[in-house]
Amino acid sequence: MTDGTQISWDPGTYNRFRGQRLRPAIDLLRALPTLPEGCVVDLGCGPGAISGALRALLPGRRLVGVDASAEMLADAGDAYDDLVQADIAEWAAQEAPALIFSNAALQWVGGHDLLLPRLLDSLAPGGVLAVQVPHQNNAPSHRMWRTLAEELCGPLPEGLPEVLKPAQYHHLLSPLGVLSLWETEYYQVLPPCEDGGNPVRRFTEGTYARPILQALSEAEQARLIAAYEEVVRSAYPVSDNGSVLFPFRRMFFTVIRPA
Repeated sequence: MTDGTQISWDPGTYNRFRGQRLRPAIDLLRALPTLPEGCVVDLGCGPGAISGALRALLPGRRLVGVDASAEMLADAGDAYDDLVQADIAEWAAQEAPALIFSNAALQWVGGHDLLLPRLLDSLAPGGVLAVQVPHQNNAPSHRMWRTLAEELCGPLPEGLPEVLKPAQYHHLLSPLGVLSLWETEYYQVLPPCEDGGNPVRRFTEGTYARPILQALSEAEQARLIAAYEEVVRSAYPVSDNGSVLFPFRRMFFTVIRPA
């Protein structure tokens, strides 16, 4: 493997499953408490998939999109009032937001024990930190990428997505504000792949497996993908029409900063 810490994101691959990835964000929006005055930050905004829902739910507020990927920000276009290219681990708010909303982004950022208190501290009094992250790393869809990559190609690269356990978030965040923490498992029907492969492979290679694949040569990528396709079918069988029923667990939390 080569160094895979610099991840290049492809909006086209990501947007193929935009609908499935959007539903948890909508569910998180529906769980928001009343907000104080202030702007709204979409932290890890990607191509702007949730910007329309944020504007509809929170009309009249300045909407700021933050993402490390120039490709994603270019795809977001004018979906936000302001766009900021920054690493989430280093980003600092220029004004106290009413809401920091992060949908499926913080799993790419380490050091949650330091990051989350800092984000909370940047909010306006009564402001809300709202986060959704995949909690799927132990499922076959994700575990098989890691296992096969190590067997076929050597040590895994740094930068694979990781999250804390729910109890760890509870102990970290409950002293800092009013915490609500929950999980939901979504059963998604993934559409057939144009190349005839397993849709779970297509779904995961655009996000979770991306840093693994980018650390490999083309030959290693082909060998790993072929091996993954061989074993994934037993965990996620393909239906007659080429689709797959795919259970995917996500973790949510909101924290209200004390007024």
